[in-house]
Amino acid sequence: MSTPLRPNVRPANPCFSSGPCAKRPGWNVGALADACVGRSHRSKAGKAKLKAVIDRSRALLGLPSDFRLGIVPASDTGAVEMALWSLLGARGVDVLAWESFGKEWLSDITKQLKLKDVRTIQADYGRLPDLSAVTGDNDIIFTWNGTTSGVAVPNADWIPRDRQGLTICDATSAVFAWEMPWDKLDVVTYSWQKVLGGEAQHGMLALGPRAVARLESYTPAWPLPKLFRMTKNSKLIEGVFVGETINTPSMLAVEDALDALVWAESVGGAAGLVARCRANAAAIEAWVEASPWIGFLAEDPQTRSRTSVCLKVVDPAFTALPADAQAAAAKRLASLLESEKVAYDIGAYRDAPPGLRIWAGATVETADLKALFSWLDWAYAVVKSEIAAS
Repeated sequence: MSTPLRPNVRPANPCFSSGPCAKRPGWNVGALADACVGRSHRSKAGKAKLKAVIDRSRALLGLPSDFRLGIVPASDTGAVEMALWSLLGARGVDVLAWESFGKEWLSDITKQLKLKDVRTIQADYGRLPDLSAVTGDNDIIFTWNGTTSGVAVPNADWIPRDRQGLTICDATSAVFAWEMPWDKLDVVTYSWQKVLGGEAQHGMLALGPRAVARLESYTPAWPLPKLFRMTKNSKLIEGVFVGETINTPSMLAVEDALDALVWAESVGGAAGLVARCRANAAAIEAWVEASPWIGFLAEDPQTRSRTSVCLKVVDPAFTALPADAQAAAAKRLASLLESEKVAYDIGAYRDAPPGLRIWAGATVETADLKALFSWLDWAYAVVKSEIAAS
């Protein structure tokens, strides 16, 4: 592989991190000028901002009228933990895990909540587990799009419509990039920092009527921290779902979320965001097909993520290296791109196989991805020459 000429065109925005993700096109700090800073989040103005985030998000998602949507602490992780600690234990649990975060939820359920009636349905990086093993008798916990593996469920056809358990979906890298089948989902969690390119530390929790019924009829055997409590006297605290947050939110982050939502509306709403993600995924697929040294970590094309795209080096010169040398070469590749200021934070997740992870959500411009590809080819040629010389 001869070293290609150093590319001349750089991405206008080199931010391809999988979280926090690239800000929306044209963003600058002036977007926060109207933030409700120095005011109580419980003031009339503060509550109006929080409610506006919820209302605009509901409309953008096409959320059914009988779903609640609230802003909760601690990003998507906090939203998932609220659901697990508040809802589980009433019946058996099926945990689907095929990457780092699914395995984290499994660990919490078995080692922290110490539930006994748990079925683990797992797969290695690059694959989905056997979805047909899900019967619907148990509660179901799964990550729609595995951010650290680049493997996503293709649809929700495998979820029984007549299920007895609840479906709890960690959808942080999937919301606004896939159409959510709300009739198959009882709990959906996400954060602003992914497809919307918002700031971290705030999660969104959507509860369907079956989840609300569970909350109002079931009390877990363990104590619940204040940040997880969604009921009082066995009734849902409705204020949480109209902007009366459990704890104090950042009003700067709230303003940023509003800015992102307004932008999302301007590009065609949810359909426009999904289309942008599809276009980005198609551009990456075309480049991978034309570049013999790189491949997708996701083995089945139907399960490839269209946001957190995970890639592996397939060139024999790389795969023949010992595991530690592969990891070092992959880090060198990512660091070379960062030093050239053409791609930041695109190394594989720490627990994933060595490779690259490129965020291709709606805030990323397809033109920036296309500008990146020639730099990726150039950087790998440099790394390969270093491998040959060592």
